[in-house]
Amino acid sequence: MKEYASEFKMLVAGEHGLVIEFGTVISPAINVLVQQMSRLLQIKKIKGIIEIVPTYRSVTVYFDPLIITRQDLSQFIIELFSEIRQQDVESLSPKIVHVPVCYGGVLGPDIELVARYTGLSAQKMITIHTSKPYLVYMLGFIPGFPYLGGLPSQLAVPRQVKPRTKIPAGSVGIGGSQTGFYPIESSGEWWLIGRTPIKAFNPKSSNPFLFSPGDYLHFVEISIDEYFTIRREVEADKYVPRVSYM
Repeated sequence: MKEYASEFKMLVAGEHGLVIEFGTVISPAINVLVQQMSRLLQIKKIKGIIEIVPTYRSVTVYFDPLIITRQDLSQFIIELFSEIRQQDVESLSPKIVHVPVCYGGVLGPDIELVARYTGLSAQKMITIHTSKPYLVYMLGFIPGFPYLGGLPSQLAVPRQVKPRTKIPAGSVGIGGSQTGFYPIESSGEWWLIGRTPIKAFNPKSSNPFLFSPGDYLHFVEISIDEYFTIRREVEADKYVPRVSYM
């Protein structure tokens, strides 16, 4: 952790923004610092902070300069950083959300194309895709869309040249060296290999997102019958996602 801590710096982002940057590469160790800083800022409830946005390797803080100056905010962040370095972040037990996925067929129309590109069978692709949990580095693009890290290199494929204008909610895709799923209907340029019946975003809930940055997602293969069974439970608000901890 110390090698990343030495690269901590702050950058100006307009009149109302301050970027706290950790390192220059995407890595789980750096993202731990990002999540820790983001959570500490939320816990402290600093007067004048409007929004806190964690990303792969930085946290952007939007603030009201009439309430807190950039200089005071920067000094406070330096003090918070000392708290992070004192914490035993290695002892944290991240949450793993298990995401049921029906692969292939009409729910994953691109799986055979991706299999051909990678030189794998469709079933081998599924085995690799479900072999490990993926770290949620950040949320964005659309509500609840997870930016995941750690896709095995055997599954990497170039993004589509012509994006689809309408992708069904729950679609699981691969684009470049990333994977994830679309919580709501959206446009997109990823190859669709399956679909999950669960909802990652519920605007009617007091906690609208199923997972947060720092959590992990583990895709689990299910049959088409299980897909529709779970979907009915989701629609009836009876489905409880499986969660475990590392």
